[in-house]
Amino acid sequence: MRRSGLHRQHGKQGAGGGGGGAKGIYTKLTIAVVVLLICTLSLLFSATIGGNRGSLEPSEINAEELWESAKSSGWRPSSAPRSDWPSPPRETNGYLRVRCNGGLNQQRSAICNAVLAARIMNATLVLPELDANSFWHDESGFQGIYDVEHFIQTLKYDVQIVESIPEIRKNGKTKKIKGYQLRPPRDAPIEWYTTVALKKMQEHGAIYLTPFSHRLAEEIDNPEYQRLRCRVNYHALRFKPNIMQLSESIVDKLRAQGHFMSIHLRFEMDMLAFAGCVDIFNLEEQSILKKYRKENFAEKRLVYKERRAIGKCPLTPEEVGLILHAMGFDNSTRIYLAAGELFGGERFMKPFRDLFPRLENHSSVDSSEELVTNTQGLLGSAVDYMVCLLSNIFMPTYDGPSNFANNLLGHRLYYGFRTTIRPDRKALAPIFIDRENGQTAGFEEAVRRVMLKTNFGGPHKRVSPESFYTNSWPECFCQVSPKNPADKCPPDNVLEVLDSRLENKVTSDPETLAEKNSTSRTER
Repeated sequence: MRRSGLHRQHGKQGAGGGGGGAKGIYTKLTIAVVVLLICTLSLLFSATIGGNRGSLEPSEINAEELWESAKSSGWRPSSAPRSDWPSPPRETNGYLRVRCNGGLNQQRSAICNAVLAARIMNATLVLPELDANSFWHDESGFQGIYDVEHFIQTLKYDVQIVESIPEIRKNGKTKKIKGYQLRPPRDAPIEWYTTVALKKMQEHGAIYLTPFSHRLAEEIDNPEYQRLRCRVNYHALRFKPNIMQLSESIVDKLRAQGHFMSIHLRFEMDMLAFAGCVDIFNLEEQSILKKYRKENFAEKRLVYKERRAIGKCPLTPEEVGLILHAMGFDNSTRIYLAAGELFGGERFMKPFRDLFPRLENHSSVDSSEELVTNTQGLLGSAVDYMVCLLSNIFMPTYDGPSNFANNLLGHRLYYGFRTTIRPDRKALAPIFIDRENGQTAGFEEAVRRVMLKTNFGGPHKRVSPESFYTNSWPECFCQVSPKNPADKCPPDNVLEVLDSRLENKVTSDPETLAEKNSTSRTER
């Protein structure tokens, strides 16, 4: 009934108004047409200027501010236990051996997983083996890259670690335990270790897990386990003194002229072949990439234009330079390049070098024989890792399957929210494609708008497919005045508490106490 009354009321107004009503309608229609015309012209103008780049509102990126660390929002790194964390018992279920395959940073993640697996199974961890031959053709091994004593000492509250499985004497004979060989499933759940692996360890005294890359699930609903991974990654795994000294020497020389940026320029043959991005190369180079892909990767139909359009191709050196220039960095910026041999040679580097002539690598910073000798294979990767970690800004150009870039992003976050520049390749792809097609107006503005939406190294929620090793927030961070009690920082004396527990365990163990007293008498 209400609705009909309203209709009758409108009808009476119209009948009484006559020509005035028609005039009002005409005026409204005229305004509507004008507004529609303005909107249409505005949309056409936007399309002409920026292709598919959206609004042209001005965007600002203060390049000078990026040289400082990102805002922490009251968070600080902390991987110490926050709940009851008993020290490892003297008697374990057996020995755990692992063979870590892949490059330096894939191995690094595997070592973190190995320590956690040992803790889960109450096993004694044998110093992890680094399968350098398959990737670097390098025999350095764990002892040649990492500080073994520091590794064992740092993790004494978490697991027992030995350099090798001790020989046992049985029936008057010396016997060596080799370990029962197992191949863990990829991203195996904790249950696999507490059932299948543990059963074999108890049967044989030791197990040998090989290969051991990505063999333990990353997302584990246990913050203390995740914090143990951080203790391994950011505290226990320290490079040997010679690598640290060499890295610090390079950093000091770079900083002598002010701040510097490091870039992981992933434009090598293996990554380009993996990504299927070959069309920008000449026929001979395309043939090399296709051959490499066929020999090293599973067969898959990859169309370059499709891959490029969705951001699956590594950024070219020129594209990296254009992004930095659009963000406000000028040609005085000093850049350290962490990269292998760039595919395609100087013709791809020249446009980048023209924009940023102050490009360096470890060889150009220091050409001494010592540096050349000590920056091959795994050692060279370790030096690049440390220089990138200590740089004011770090920029990965392809952080998809790159363990080097992903680990560094996580380490720099933990190291104090150090600035990172992470280009959104998918969002940038249409902008670069428009530029290649001659649509250059509004290019830098469009790049800035994309980059403003990225994270520059501050705390942020981990969203799949982002790895735990790329972003360990919030598990490995805490707040002094938290809103959530679970985020509260542990007490400052947490190490003293852990030391006390470990000491109490030693003194309450008669066998250990006897060994300690015997050692003391011998030393006297």
